[in-house]
Amino acid sequence: MPTFGYSIVGLDKDKSAIASKRDAPVSPKKTREVCHAIKGMQLQRAKEYLDRVLNFKQPVPFKRHNKHQAHRKGKGFGPGRFPIKSVSKVLELLNEVENNAEYKGLDIDKCRIVHIAVNKGRRYKKYIPRAFGRSSPYYETRSHIEVAIVEE
Repeated sequence: MPTFGYSIVGLDKDKSAIASKRDAPVSPKKTREVCHAIKGMQLQRAKEYLDRVLNFKQPVPFKRHNKHQAHRKGKGFGPGRFPIKSVSKVLELLNEVENNAEYKGLDIDKCRIVHIAVNKGRRYKKYIPRAFGRSSPYYETRSHIEVAIVEE
C-alpha cells in the first residue's frame, strides 16, 4: 500500500485542517476545473456553489480544458459545463474537511479554502471484445484530490 503525503506544507496545525480523497473515480480534467472555481472561497460559500451546480443552476467555468465547449448563459460567461460526478466527489471531500475542522475546534464560518489540488491517479486498463476477434481499450481514470482550509 503506498503512502501519500500532501503537496502543501507550512500550515499552522492549530488553525488549519486537511483532507484527501485518493483514487476517486472521476476525470482529473473536469475535477481540476471544479477545484479551480472554488479555490479561495469560504467553506460554506463553496458548498452552496457546488449545490447550485448539482441543481443545474450555475455552470462551472472551464478555463483550461475548454476546446469545443458550449458557452453558458450569464453576463460575460464563457465555456462551461455541469460536471456532476466531479462536483459530488469534491462536495464529499469538503464535508470531510469540515468534520476534521470541527474535531479540531475551528470555527467553520471563518474557514477559507487555501489549497485544493487534483492529480492524476492510476489508470485501470480494461478491454471490450469486438467482432472478428478484436478488442478495444476501455480505460478507467482515477484522481487524487486534496484540500486544506485555514481559519481566519
